[in-house]
Amino acid sequence: MFSKFTSILQHAVEALAPSLPLQEDFVYHWKAITHYYIETSDDKAPVTDTNIPSHLEQMLDILIQEENEREFGETGPCMEYLLHHKILETLYTLGKADCPPGMKQQVLGFYTKLLGRIRQPLLPHINVHRPVQKLVRLCGEVLAAPTENEEIQFLCIVCAKLKQDPYLVNFFLENKSKASFARGPASESFLGNPEKAKNASTPDTGQPLAADKTGAESARETELSQQADEVSVSLNQLGMSSEGEAAANHSSHNYNLVNSLLNLTKSPDGRIVVKACEGLMLLVSLPEPAAAKCLTENTALCELLTERLTVFYRALPQSMDPLDIETVESVNWGLDAYNLKEDATAFPGKRALISFLSWLDYCDQLIKEAQKMAAVKLARAVRERFLVSVMEPQLMQTSEIGILTSTALLNRIIRQVTSEALLQETIYFILGEQREPETLRDINRYPLRHRLIEHCDHLSDEISIMTLRMFEHLLQKPNEHIISNLVLRNLEERNYAEFKPPCQEDKDVVENGQIPGAVDLEEDPLFTDFSPDNRVLSADWLSVSPPQTPDHTKPDGKTEVHKIVNSFLCLVPDEAKSSYHVEGTGYDTYLRDAHRQFRDYCAICLRWDWPGTPKPFEKCNLDSRFFEGHFLKTLFDRMGRILDQPYDVNLQVTSVLSKLALFPHPHIHEYLLDPYVNLAPCCRSLFSVIVRVVGDLMLRIQRIPDFTPKLLLVRKRLLGLEPEGPSIDHMTLLEGVIVLEEFCKELAAIAFVKFHASTTP
Repeated sequence: MFSKFTSILQHAVEALAPSLPLQEDFVYHWKAITHYYIETSDDKAPVTDTNIPSHLEQMLDILIQEENEREFGETGPCMEYLLHHKILETLYTLGKADCPPGMKQQVLGFYTKLLGRIRQPLLPHINVHRPVQKLVRLCGEVLAAPTENEEIQFLCIVCAKLKQDPYLVNFFLENKSKASFARGPASESFLGNPEKAKNASTPDTGQPLAADKTGAESARETELSQQADEVSVSLNQLGMSSEGEAAANHSSHNYNLVNSLLNLTKSPDGRIVVKACEGLMLLVSLPEPAAAKCLTENTALCELLTERLTVFYRALPQSMDPLDIETVESVNWGLDAYNLKEDATAFPGKRALISFLSWLDYCDQLIKEAQKMAAVKLARAVRERFLVSVMEPQLMQTSEIGILTSTALLNRIIRQVTSEALLQETIYFILGEQREPETLRDINRYPLRHRLIEHCDHLSDEISIMTLRMFEHLLQKPNEHIISNLVLRNLEERNYAEFKPPCQEDKDVVENGQIPGAVDLEEDPLFTDFSPDNRVLSADWLSVSPPQTPDHTKPDGKTEVHKIVNSFLCLVPDEAKSSYHVEGTGYDTYLRDAHRQFRDYCAICLRWDWPGTPKPFEKCNLDSRFFEGHFLKTLFDRMGRILDQPYDVNLQVTSVLSKLALFPHPHIHEYLLDPYVNLAPCCRSLFSVIVRVVGDLMLRIQRIPDFTPKLLLVRKRLLGLEPEGPSIDHMTLLEGVIVLEEFCKELAAIAFVKFHASTTP
């Protein structure tokens, strides 16, 4: 109480006394602090019971006032005094000793305000960055320490200063030698005079040389130096000299600024954790290669990211509803303020799921902001230490519940990841890095990819749907390796097509414009009425594409779009169509969606440098046996069973295939969307698979009484236009027919949009 009264009295005297020159006032406050250590007999009294906080605040105010009175960048005598007499070194020593108790908080606050409020660059000076570096080491040493708040504020202001001048980070890489710090460009540029940086051990006062000073200035400088020496002697007598640590400063190879922040991410106080994460975000974004290398190789940042992902992932329930995982609200890592009691839509494991997704979001954002080399290493660590070590065993297990939950989580990860480096590593984890054509013998070469594709055709419809949905989201990611690995590498040589060099016979055209013996589309056996005695659905007919005629192909080799559109629209026979009975289900609705989606896909693929036309047959290796690849094989197999599969499965299979068809690559377009491509023997395309399905459908229709009315009723029920009633026979077949009709309209719309996009300048 007495000391507080003394402080108030002192302020009153200072207000009434004539104002001293700023430098004298500054030295006065500094001497008042140091005299405390000589005169006090009670070193256990808290610092708040002394005048030290007030003197520190006054010193800071003087430095700010001095800077405001001078031109920007000009160093005043008070700042020169602070630098020349190593006041920050002394304060660091007092803070480390925490004498009197609470002094560490005061020192941290002084450093933070000094760096934050002074506009001129201070960190380049050796007598600033050296004590700052030492003080950094004191932060995060003790968890839940009373100084945590001041520590994180100090560390974050240092990070902010480094973000403004990234080259300064080299002062905080402790694998640099002491000499390299002295020779660094930042030290040399402090006051724009390289000569002053030749010897960093000699502090730069910013004052004129002795030969240039007047007698009065020289005498005043001598007096101030004597006062500073008295302070140093006083501190030496207290056994708190800071000079003894200089030799050990650079023996470590640690990036202590990162280490201190990493320690504070373990704080029980969520606000401290968020601030520490923000500081790390600033540091990883620094463009200095040496800092990026040190950060990924000499700190525990990679371990922090992956270990926490692992902990949060393993805290999730073994079984979760995939719909809950898919629909849980988007999560931002810095705003994880979820309250389970107030959540009306809570489900078991929601708290743990949000924690996992929040940390995943932080990892993603951190890697997105990171320097390129650091981003690659951080992402690779996530792949090796979390995806491969933790997630892969879950995805490879045999428990259906476990497969479903882990696949749903993988799907959520794919949807959430946006950073290029982490997306790349996630894709390599799922698909492997292979890009050479697949063969039937080596489709299990990368076990996880093989297993996931097999899960698209799993006995469990839920697993099939979830895995297909995962691949659908994967195909929408802006990474060329996905479509190349799954599809393009098998279409590169166009050996799905049979190449026949043109001969004179093909050029002989009859009056109706057709090649002799060819069948026009309208006369194709597929579109004739079927009777029980009709035997045109032979295996030979089902294995070929619609015959090509001269008017089917343009001079550039592209099949005319109206022929393609009609081929898809006419595939399903009239008696199996029901959409024309229901308003708003026409082909035009698919055109709008296809136009929007194709524009989005073109924007993604623009930088992939894809060709505009198919590879010439003359340059293709047509001798190799064609294999569509494991992914397309599974999708085609599923598509071939569309009349016997549940409605939801069919929707997901056709959705994935339509996404593939949207890709603006000429080989994908030819293989998936051109019914007139001349298929090589034993090869199938999407069109040929649908032709087989339609052939099977036509035979089945004959055996189902009232087929068309039942079909229309099922469509209206699916659209909610009719209430649910008694069950209908052949429900799976009828729903499959509806999906088939809609899919053919969708493919026709995609073909139309892609054709016009390729012909529009």
